[in-house]
Amino acid sequence: MPRYVARRLGQAILVVAGVVVLTFVVMRLVPGDPAVAFAGPKATPQQLAEARARFGLDDPLPAQLWNYVRDLATGDWGTSLRTRRPVLSDLYVAFPASLELVGAALMMAVLVGVPAGVLAARHRSRLPDLGVRVGGMLSVSVPVFWLALALQTVFAGNLGWFPVAGEYDSALDTTSPLTLWTNITVVDALITGNWPILTSTLEHLVLPAIVVAAYPTGVIAQMTRAALIEEAGQDHTRLERALGFGETSILVRFALRPALNPVLSLIALVFAYAIVNGFLVEAVFNWPGLGRYAVDAIRSLDTPAIAGVTLLVALVYVLANLVVDLLQGVVDPRARLR
Repeated sequence: MPRYVARRLGQAILVVAGVVVLTFVVMRLVPGDPAVAFAGPKATPQQLAEARARFGLDDPLPAQLWNYVRDLATGDWGTSLRTRRPVLSDLYVAFPASLELVGAALMMAVLVGVPAGVLAARHRSRLPDLGVRVGGMLSVSVPVFWLALALQTVFAGNLGWFPVAGEYDSALDTTSPLTLWTNITVVDALITGNWPILTSTLEHLVLPAIVVAAYPTGVIAQMTRAALIEEAGQDHTRLERALGFGETSILVRFALRPALNPVLSLIALVFAYAIVNGFLVEAVFNWPGLGRYAVDAIRSLDTPAIAGVTLLVALVYVLANLVVDLLQGVVDPRARLR
């Protein structure tokens, strides 16, 4: 296990290094002059020169890359050209809201997708299997923005069951102000016992979380079904049938654990996908997360902020894959041999 962990850590470090270099290259290829964007279109030549010196734009490219890597390592991700604040500070405010939304969506996806996959595998080629396969195909095919608008119209507009948009009722900032600890509203409300904001946040979270969970739920259900069907044909399952175990017991007690390996890998992939896919959902539901920050940065050609969002999403993806790889090594010792 230690050798497996070291190998996976080394691979993760190489991927992060590649992402850092790629982010630097993209920053240099984005049209426009960061000095002009920072100093303003009416800046004097002296102000432009000061801005270029501040960002090191006159240095040779290798020196700029070295300075960029050094600054990242010390926690300096640059200054946003739009907000004039450190990019890392902006991300610290925006990312927890996205993490809250995606975390709730993935919990839904796993709690629905894995049992649905087990049900489909147990009743293969019968009505429950057909229902799960058709439902999974629909959930991965429907456009995210269309589903968001449809749920918003029906359940918020027509029925009035859930709020239309926002993270929680803004009036509660006056009546029940929230003390921030993690910037994740649900967690902070639980820690501080702020039940009005907790209730309001959960109500606001339902519809956008369902939209973000649609794609992962269908993919997880299909993968669980396929992995269980493959595992059900292995020698150990034939032995378990010969010993008199029922089909449901074989799937749940013996086949599900090794079948979770590809499902865990898939969860890491859909986690990073859900963060990016959630940008559209955040726009429709006015959710104050990373998506809004990224859209504003792109509109204003805020290259440090764009690079910061790109790097953060890449780091989350690498970290999620690393965690899944380590979990696979614990769940199935055969994974350590790969």
